[in-house]
Amino acid sequence: MKARDLLKPANREEAAVLEQLNPRLLPHHVAIIMDGNGRWAQRRHLPRLAGHRAGVQKAREIIESCARLKLEALTLYAFSLENWRRPRREVDFLMHLLREYLKKELPAIHKNNIRLLVIGRSQRLPEAVRRDVGAAMQLTAKNTGMKLIVALNYGGRAELVDAVNAILERVQQNGQAAFRADEKSISDNLYTAGLPDPDLLIRTSGEMRVSNFLLWQIAYAELYVTETLWPDFGRVRLLEALVEYQRRERRYGGLAGHGGRSEPAHPEGGKGADE
Repeated sequence: MKARDLLKPANREEAAVLEQLNPRLLPHHVAIIMDGNGRWAQRRHLPRLAGHRAGVQKAREIIESCARLKLEALTLYAFSLENWRRPRREVDFLMHLLREYLKKELPAIHKNNIRLLVIGRSQRLPEAVRRDVGAAMQLTAKNTGMKLIVALNYGGRAELVDAVNAILERVQQNGQAAFRADEKSISDNLYTAGLPDPDLLIRTSGEMRVSNFLLWQIAYAELYVTETLWPDFGRVRLLEALVEYQRRERRYGGLAGHGGRSEPAHPEGGKGADE
């Protein structure tokens, strides 16, 4: 099977990149920091809100492409805890865009067997947003295709704090006198419990930082940073990132050819944790 059997190219550029992509060596889980909406709008002398709307349109394209490529999971960083510091009008617009997106796209998401999950401190979101998100997750809960994880009111440090507090609460409830946390106990209490760790983290707009995103889960992820702004990050840019991922060798702290663990950048042997 070739990649073009899963995803029909829209033009010659896509066809050329698809020829380089091995569909058997795709990452299980891709996470994306969608950055650059404001700069995209600024360069076009448009209001920032226009950039956010363009970004939503691009998210639709990327979600559809990843689902067609049969990725197991796609996580999108939609709204961080720090984003509340933005102007009230912009925050309200972002919440409106989310509700609008769910209303328009949920039927297609459900039809394509995609399961929607939301991670973050959702209890602090506006009631209308919580209601729409809850209904969307309930509708798609039994879908067996790609998992679409939307990080909403999310922060990596906050996730770790919440995980530790959940462990402590359980220890106190069980009356345990002594308890030692390990990697598994922490992983099991993260928002992403039960999901594979990301194999590939993509960041658009060229910023060289992870912005408090999935701090625990990306320990062994391959990082791919592109200067392309999110509203310009189309399908061909996604395919280029996947091709670059397949060219890399994941060593997990070892050395290639020196008896350490080394494998191509695809997770056929399971997650890359310390083993």
